[in-house]
Amino acid sequence: MGLVRPRAGTIRFDGKEIQGREPFEACRAGLGFVPENCRLFGGLTVAENFEAARRPARDGATRWDLDQVLELFPDVAQFLNRRASALSGGQQRMVAIARTLMGNPSLLLLDEPSEGLAPMVVSAILERLKRLKATGTTVLISEQNLRFATELADRVSIIERGEIRYEGTPAELAAQPQVRENYLMV
Repeated sequence: MGLVRPRAGTIRFDGKEIQGREPFEACRAGLGFVPENCRLFGGLTVAENFEAARRPARDGATRWDLDQVLELFPDVAQFLNRRASALSGGQQRMVAIARTLMGNPSLLLLDEPSEGLAPMVVSAILERLKRLKATGTTVLISEQNLRFATELADRVSIIERGEIRYEGTPAELAAQPQVRENYLMV
């Protein structure tokens, strides 16, 4: 997303090198990012947050507008006129995902979408992300909650100290207790 400069290597998206670009350029290229802390505009209403993020749909990408966002996150309709700073953590996470979709990204990056949320809220977000995935939108998540990640993922990568230590499907990971013990146990 351009928030951290790479030390080495190449980052390609949609066939184009994007390393070293500014975050707004990554957004224009079709990347959507939902940070762990949501980064909503607290003084704006939810509707105003959505309007601030709205961008035209890209060719070949799922088209997101307010109606589609509210269909995916129906609870959000109840607080469209509420200031974002007045929302609970789970509500903020849903709004942050919905707001990012209003930018019509080709790829949605999520940083720790289940972090710090009550189990019931985590389940609700997981179900929404499964529905989002079914629309054809590509989703890449960074997540420490293994159950959450493997219920959503087609592919799993375990990264330790900046290097990929394991790659495979959730089923392949489940069949390798030594990998889970080496990298995923506290």
